[in-house]
Amino acid sequence: MVTPRSTPLLGFFASLLLFALTGPALAQTQQLDTIKDVFMRLHACWKPPPLSQANPIDITVIVSFNREGAILGHPRITYESEQASDNDRLKYRLAVMETLQRCTPLPFTEGLGGAVAGRPFAVPFRTRKRPPKPEEKRAWLLQKIL
Repeated sequence: MVTPRSTPLLGFFASLLLFALTGPALAQTQQLDTIKDVFMRLHACWKPPPLSQANPIDITVIVSFNREGAILGHPRITYESEQASDNDRLKYRLAVMETLQRCTPLPFTEGLGGAVAGRPFAVPFRTRKRPPKPEEKRAWLLQKIL
């Protein structure tokens, strides 16, 4: 039995459920207007293979799009980490192709579609941890404590 007091709570949960179901769909239909948006969308779709299947590597793919955001031609892998084994390379190549299938066609605005149509994008996918940058030691700024 629904009491008058539980009606606002029920409405809140219904609206929350509606937002949860339509939120991702709204985010996916947002049109891309800058090159930065294109890279952000592709990296948001990136799912590297699990560590149990392959060691982390860096991989770069060159891909072109038509004005509607579909892939133009064949994507080409141009860089893979030097220490990668054949299994690692294969798993990451598959992950890149799955990412491109999952994300395309990209929803370009008319202006961006005209600007990027046919132009190659070099998209790096980085999964290796970078070594921390060494901190610069400034001897002239250190104070001597006597």
